[in-house]
Amino acid sequence: MSVNRKTTKLFLIVVMMLAMVFPTSVFAAAGDVTSIEFDTKESTIQLIVNENTKQLRVLANIEGSATKKDVTNDSTWTSSNTSIVRVESGLLTPLNKGTATITARYKGAVSTIDVNVSYLYDELKLDLPDKVEYKLGTEGLSVKALADGTNDVTSEARWTSSDSSVVKVDKGSLTLEGLGTATIKAEYKGLSASVTVKVVAPFKKLAIIPGDDQELLVGDAPVELKVYAKQSEADSGLGTDVTDEVKLVSSNSSVAVIEDGNKLKPVALGKATISVSHLGSHAQIDVYVRNPYEAIILDQTDFIKNPILFMNESVAIKTKVRNAATQSIEVNGEWTSSNPLAVTVNNGVVTARGTGTSTVKVSYMGISREFTVTVLPTVTSFETEETELELLKSQSQSYPKVTGTLLSEEKQDFTKSVTWTSSDDTIVSTEDGKIKGLESGEAVITGKIGTREVANIRVTVSEKVLVLLPEVESYQLVIGKTTELPSVTAVFEDGEEKDVTSLVKWSLSGSQAVIKDNTIKGLVKGSATLRGEYLNESLKIPVSVEQEVVKFVVEPQNIELNIKKSKSIKVTGYYSNGSTVTLSTKMNWVSSDTSVATVSRSSVRAVGEGTATLTGSYQGKELKVDVKVVPKLSKLTASEKKLSLKPGDIKTVTLTALYDTGLQTNVTSSAEWTTSKASVAKVTNGKIEVVGKGTARIKAKFDTKTVTITVTVK
Repeated sequence: MSVNRKTTKLFLIVVMMLAMVFPTSVFAAAGDVTSIEFDTKESTIQLIVNENTKQLRVLANIEGSATKKDVTNDSTWTSSNTSIVRVESGLLTPLNKGTATITARYKGAVSTIDVNVSYLYDELKLDLPDKVEYKLGTEGLSVKALADGTNDVTSEARWTSSDSSVVKVDKGSLTLEGLGTATIKAEYKGLSASVTVKVVAPFKKLAIIPGDDQELLVGDAPVELKVYAKQSEADSGLGTDVTDEVKLVSSNSSVAVIEDGNKLKPVALGKATISVSHLGSHAQIDVYVRNPYEAIILDQTDFIKNPILFMNESVAIKTKVRNAATQSIEVNGEWTSSNPLAVTVNNGVVTARGTGTSTVKVSYMGISREFTVTVLPTVTSFETEETELELLKSQSQSYPKVTGTLLSEEKQDFTKSVTWTSSDDTIVSTEDGKIKGLESGEAVITGKIGTREVANIRVTVSEKVLVLLPEVESYQLVIGKTTELPSVTAVFEDGEEKDVTSLVKWSLSGSQAVIKDNTIKGLVKGSATLRGEYLNESLKIPVSVEQEVVKFVVEPQNIELNIKKSKSIKVTGYYSNGSTVTLSTKMNWVSSDTSVATVSRSSVRAVGEGTATLTGSYQGKELKVDVKVVPKLSKLTASEKKLSLKPGDIKTVTLTALYDTGLQTNVTSSAEWTTSKASVAKVTNGKIEVVGKGTARIKAKFDTKTVTITVTVK
């Protein structure tokens, strides 16, 4: 085991020594890259900036192959100084003077080569001093670029200006554009040279004559302007007239314009600045244009408020201008139409030519006014949803719908085109698309489209209704028969009462009955509800429909009651087929004297002593019940309770009735008198006559009370 270990160690030492003595390629396998090399015999490559480039190729030596492989595009290329030489896939581009090392790497193999870069020329100069000054306006200026002092490369060099708004340069030719300083630079074959150019104004001052700000009126004649330039402030006089050499400019041509080069013409109200620039100098004046008149006044005010025309209609409008509160002057304004296909205008006559819209404008001496005209198709007639309206105070509703019939007989909605006015604005107002009731009364609102009147509606304004009072509380209808609708009284907030029967809108639920010509007719058996509406209130009346009752039986027909006592009335109805119905609670009884008796549904209550008649109705037939109210007997007393008499004696006893009302009445003669033994005593209307010996009981009965008198005869 130890021998093997020593042998292995010795073998490793030998291998390591061989690796140190022989290169790696000695041990390379077939197909491996052993080295790479450039395809040039130059040890150093010479290049000139902006003159030439160099394409290097890299060849790889392959183990076991006599042919070299081109690996240029597969290699990795680097430059030791990319500001001197740039390398891309072996292509060398010189950028600046100097030396750089180019390295190529491929699969672990490396090859390098030095590149020396120089300029074609040593120096580039311009034929101007480093700094020059020119006056703006100077022409024919140029600069040359010289390589190594004698080679004119002006046309080949690349020229740039640091500020082209001051100086422009093209192949050495200089153009002065404005005041300031700019650097002119020439570049050629990697070399560059520059000069600083300062551009100054040839004039010290530029002035517009007249020099004061101008105050003009629209319509004034144009003002001639002059422009003068001074070489220095010390120059006396106006200076040099340069009017023909300059261009005067208005900042707002809608206010003032320049005509014929130097004529200032006012156009419309406003402010504008007139300015001029010449060879670096500037001048300006302000122009204030005012209107000679304050306003345009147009007649046909109704049309102007709602400028709508129908096809082929025309309206003539007169124009006035006003410059004082009470002074107006009629003038001929300038009229225009934005859409002559829809509207034409000639000397103030506006004519509808086709459906559509157009803005019509009239102008005069700087002031104007415009309005938009809408042209509608020809309409043969107009109609509204309603011809009369009822409103409550403070109640509003939208304008009614207005429909027009066209020549084609088609209907068209013109509601939005109508303008409404009220005959009395204190009662009814027409504002913000609403009709509003203000005070109680009547007014007529009139609708117009343009100047054409298309609708008149009478509006009645009422107080708010508190309650509606019908003359009946319920209906019992007979199948096939009609009954008049009820009269209705409205009670208003101010306490006024008014018969509104003809104004109530009636409706009926179900199909048991029908409303026709202010009557209600029963159709089939059942129940329904009659509903009436007037202004802000409504009422409901229950309706029953049934067969006709041919016979009524009332029980009792005469009623006698004590005060505070009650009794029910029973009513039975008989139909023609013999069937019956209980109508006790459906009779709507009414008392002729509620101080004697009152009635609720079918119950009668005694209130005070006396008589009254109860009247009830059903299916239009009346029934009557007589009621008598009497006081209730509380106590019955006799003037004697016990008597001791002899045969032949006569004694009169008085009988007194005491009622719940406190009334006391002698009822002696009204009572029923009886004796228990006529052989002892007889009695007639309280008169007792003794007949024989013994004992008798005399009894008096009145109403529901009785008293007994004991008579002893010895």
